[in-house]
Amino acid sequence: MTITSDLCGKVVSVQDADIGRHARDAARRLLLDGVAIAVAGTEEEAIRMLAAHYRERGASPRATAIGFGFKTDPVSAAALNGAAMHVLDFEPMWSPANHALSTTLAATLAIAEAKGAGGRDVVTALVKGVEMQGWIRQASGQYEAQTMKLHAPGAAGPFGAAVAAGHILGLTADQLAHAIGLCASRAASVLANVGTMTKSTHCGQAAALGLEAAMLAARGFTANPDTFEAKQGYVDTFHDAFDARELLNFGRAPWRIVSPGYAIKMFPSQYGTHFGITAALELHGRIKGKRVRSVRLTTPVMRYVDRPRPASGLDGKFSLQYTAAAALLDGHVGIRTFTDARLGRADMQDLLARFEVVQDPALSGRFEDMHVVLEVMLADGTVERARCNGPRGKWGTPPISEAEHMVKVSDCLATRLAPPAAKEIVGLLAKIDELDAAGLRQLMDAAGFFTAH
Repeated sequence: MTITSDLCGKVVSVQDADIGRHARDAARRLLLDGVAIAVAGTEEEAIRMLAAHYRERGASPRATAIGFGFKTDPVSAAALNGAAMHVLDFEPMWSPANHALSTTLAATLAIAEAKGAGGRDVVTALVKGVEMQGWIRQASGQYEAQTMKLHAPGAAGPFGAAVAAGHILGLTADQLAHAIGLCASRAASVLANVGTMTKSTHCGQAAALGLEAAMLAARGFTANPDTFEAKQGYVDTFHDAFDARELLNFGRAPWRIVSPGYAIKMFPSQYGTHFGITAALELHGRIKGKRVRSVRLTTPVMRYVDRPRPASGLDGKFSLQYTAAAALLDGHVGIRTFTDARLGRADMQDLLARFEVVQDPALSGRFEDMHVVLEVMLADGTVERARCNGPRGKWGTPPISEAEHMVKVSDCLATRLAPPAAKEIVGLLAKIDELDAAGLRQLMDAAGFFTAH
């Protein structure tokens, strides 16, 4: 037995009955978050362009394009819906850092709809796909921004999508090993594209490529079945300190969807910026109406979010300076914060000119351990200071409440849906385990805007 074959045996042995109540509860909340942010994401220019692209290509209409009123093939639906779930940078954060929801859920919903699966299988597939990605990220040894070679969802996402789709398709252990080998030839995404339209496609393509790998494996398509130990395989190609033995922890209680679990985002921006945003919101009331001389934000080394002058509202999602400045000025950070119009206003440009980020190598860059310090010097020489050890809902702190999460979900759905339509989606997701194939189609029709809303 090799590590890959042993792992695949563990994965395919997990069935619906093996997923406990806590994992199912966590998965239901993820489904609600993922569908809601995908609906909101369809307002973004990048997703509208992708939708036009996939609609124009034409395909057998078997899976829903969320928010666009058409169906396409499952692989294209996974690519589009995964990008929509990620484009706002509003999906939950994982430990170690990753975007495991969009990459897994988009593939799961697409193949489940196409194959006539029910909601219980969707939940199990999601738990298994997230578990796979969690152990790949844990094994990678790359936990901080400065050690990352690739954008994590591109490196780990295809494997999670393949595992999730493999559950729906009923792959054998041998078939799954070939699907994983195929994923190894498709895994990648470069960090240079963070802050551009392309970043959202990292998650969409991970979902699509993993799904397609599973579908091909179901037909008998082959690859190297030992990719995690093979010379010039996945580990050799992408990692310097990958401990493949960690992968054999797959399914060890509790499921990773439960512990360490995930942090629900309450701001639509890169998770590291949430530390500065939280500190800035604390100071907003203290400095409101006062003249600011300068701002200093001390952070760990996080070079890819050190963007003193973001080029666009989208780029601002990955700017420590812009996100904290928006919180200081507006007392709120939401979807409308990241528009070119808000970036261009005089008050924002003035404050960005007074903003300094100091990156201290002595500070941990792991989201689990990091902190930031924000100091605002006023015109009279007074200094207002706030330290943030983490946004609310971070690991080791009380989770975001159900009521507060529903505010986020409702706000996201309201970007495109009338209240009755949003209520229908929320109601169906609340009982996802009970949905048969017809119920899942009803959910996807509602999310795809096929019914009269």
